[in-house]
Amino acid sequence: MKERVLVKLGGSIITDKSGTCEISHDRLSAIAQAICARNENGLILVHGAGSCGHPEAKRHHLDIGLDQHNKEGIYVTHHAVRTLNDAVVSALRAGGAEAIGIHPLDACVANNGRIISFECGAVELLVQHGIIPVLHGDVGMDRSRGACIISGDQLVRYLPQVMQIDRIGLATDVPGVLDGNMAVVPRIDRASACALNIGTSGNTDVTGGMKGKIEELLALADNGIASHIFHVSRLGDFLAARDHGGTVVCPSDQD
Repeated sequence: MKERVLVKLGGSIITDKSGTCEISHDRLSAIAQAICARNENGLILVHGAGSCGHPEAKRHHLDIGLDQHNKEGIYVTHHAVRTLNDAVVSALRAGGAEAIGIHPLDACVANNGRIISFECGAVELLVQHGIIPVLHGDVGMDRSRGACIISGDQLVRYLPQVMQIDRIGLATDVPGVLDGNMAVVPRIDRASACALNIGTSGNTDVTGGMKGKIEELLALADNGIASHIFHVSRLGDFLAARDHGGTVVCPSDQD
């Protein structure tokens, strides 16, 4: 049986987060080449929104909910992230992989900002047939807030709870989680994370930056699931199950 691998691409590596939906097509092409070279796994891909979604969500205040004055923000934000998703899918297909976009707005329901249901049947079947489902950070409908932001990191936390996933990796623009001396922290668990000073993104980010990532991954670790954070240039190493020089977020009882 093929190994099932979940990879999340940070929005900051596929867009210029200081701009407005400026997609890094050269970086996407390199990422697609790395994925297509190791596409024997059953791969699920998730990507962040970067500058294609965060500014729109912030401008329409969707991070705090939906009211009579910001309904337009659902379309505007979803259109922006869907534009990026189309670019990711196109890069993968140009590299020789079969891939298709899956949009959380269509399939997820949240409550108070957290996913409570996600129809994953199509994702499961796509993987079984060797097609890469490409999910992304998106706006979603929320039972209590009206609408909310469903981050790519929240998807990374949710999917392993409802699907078989063997390995989880987050490709970022840094080599891993860094300590105060800018050295990579090789291992983090719930106890050691308390001693780390982890900041949020310096650009427009309604999902919490690196701090938000760690919170989601520690929740996975609490359920016995490890995950990996590494520089995007080491994506091929992660896919090949080689050392990636980054950080592993582990359950507390795992060596």
